Amino acid sequence: MNLKPRNARLRRLPLRAVTGAFILNSGVGKLALDDDGAAGLQSMAANAVPPVKSLGPGTFGKVLAGAEITLGSALLAPFVPTVVAGAGLVAFSSGLLTMYARTPGMHEDGSPRPTQQGTAIAKDSWLFGIGASLLIDAALSRRSCCSSEAAAVEPPADATG
Repeated sequence: MNLKPRNARLRRLPLRAVTGAFILNSGVGKLALDDDGAAGLQSMAANAVPPVKSLGPGTFGKVLAGAEITLGSALLAPFVPTVVAGAGLVAFSSGLLTMYARTPGMHEDGSPRPTQQGTAIAKDSWLFGIGASLLIDAALSRRSCCSSEAAAVEPPADATG
């Protein structure tokens, strides 16, 4: 099966476009975050990444906004390799899911099932799935591309010539 680069880009377009636009919009919205709003997000984020406690709330809000804007833009930019965009999405969503797992009240005791309060963050598991799909697709496309190139260059092993 020969997966042409154009087909791969087209196949990935819906995943990258919708996810990228959503994350970019979220980041732009956080640029106007006040210190109280940033402090609330920071306290939850500190459950996943304790060193964020050392930042001021305003700084944390700007860093978070910048990270989301960067990731959303990378997903939307067709020149950013899929493996890079997918890895960024997996890393970002892993942080969100860690925050979900470690924040009291987000999920039922002894269960990963979300509470009403945790549903908004539990849905970020979709972002992880999209990032993983992008990584898998990039790896399979590369393997298919490279194996077809190698087959074109190397003669078959049983060739007697």
